[in-house]
Formats: sequence, C-alpha cells, structure tokens
Amino acid sequence: MAKEKTDLLQGTLDMLILRALHTGSMHGFGIASRIHQMSGEAILVEQGSLYPALYRLEAQGWIRSEWGVSDNNRKARFYFLTGTGERQLELESANWTRLSSAINLVLGLETQN
Repeated sequence: MAKEKTDLLQGTLDMLILRALHTGSMHGFGIASRIHQMSGEAILVEQGSLYPALYRLEAQGWIRSEWGVSDNNRKARFYFLTGTGERQLELESANWTRLSSAINLVLGLETQN
C-alpha cells in the first residue's frame, strides 16, 4: 500500500497550531495530538517541525507560553493564543479559503461564479 502524501504547504503548520490553541492552552504534545485528531488522523506533526514553529509563533507575539504541570504530573511548557494570534488566525483562515478555492478551480473541482 502506497503511503499518502500529507506534507504541509509552507505556513500551513502555523495556521494549524493557532487553530488548535483557539480551543485553549496546551503543551506541545497536546497541540500535535489535537491537530492529528482534528485532521481525521491525516496530519501527524513531528516534534522537529512543531517546536521550531512554536518558537517562531511566540517570537511573532501570536502565542505566549508559561511553565505548568501536565495531566501526568510532569513539568511542561503550555502555549496560549494571544489577541494578536486570534487576529492572525482569522487572516490565515481567510487566505486559506481563497487559496483552496483557487486550487479547486484549477483542478476542476469547483466552478467559478
């Protein structure tokens, strides 16, 4: 059985992280699990991609973090969406809608009004 390609477009991971945090604060593993669940288990975010994205989003002011204790009683860094991050999520979502509609037009999956 051939492995399905599920590589993310540049910048898409940022949007998915922001969307996952829209539901509340989480630690890194929780964010990856939430994206996996929300995608119908189609998207698996590896740590090597997740943590650089989290650091980048925090540097941009879209998320913030603080230390806390996870459900299994371990110290973990929890990430929160900021007001700026909420606005960025709205922009990213609108851009994604436009882009995916355009791609669907090119593929003949959607008709232009």
